[in-house]
Amino acid sequence: MTNTALELFCTRIVDAGRLTQDDVRELAREILPDGIMGRDEADLLLALDRAVADTHEGFAAFVTAEVVNFAVYGERPTGIITREMSAWLSASIAGRKGPTALGGRIAMEIVREAETSDEVLIAFALKAKSATAKPVECRAGRLPCAA
Repeated sequence: MTNTALELFCTRIVDAGRLTQDDVRELAREILPDGIMGRDEADLLLALDRAVADTHEGFAAFVTAEVVNFAVYGERPTGIITREMSAWLSASIAGRKGPTALGGRIAMEIVREAETSDEVLIAFALKAKSATAKPVECRAGRLPCAA
């Protein structure tokens, strides 16, 4: 089922090129007051993350909580990330260019929260975490340190 209000919201945010704290409030209170109800809604939020670089930090927290809640508790069997769910999550989070920092965070949180997760998602989450981790600089300056 298509959530027209969410689609319009995403279009407006992409056109504006930024997502503010007021936009996060609108998303949580008016657009998705009951949370994510389907994969299409999760896909739209993940695509919005990839499309707009200037987002309020509340957006990451909201999307993480909602996608985790949907994947772990909204789908059956509850608490279990099946192979099929893992394939969808990995593809949706990765998009065409690989996961964003938010995508990596979502994958890791799902693995942490679920009772059991398919090994494909676990591997994806670990790879996404390492791919999106920021290098730590040494005090001496120029080269990244081993963290």
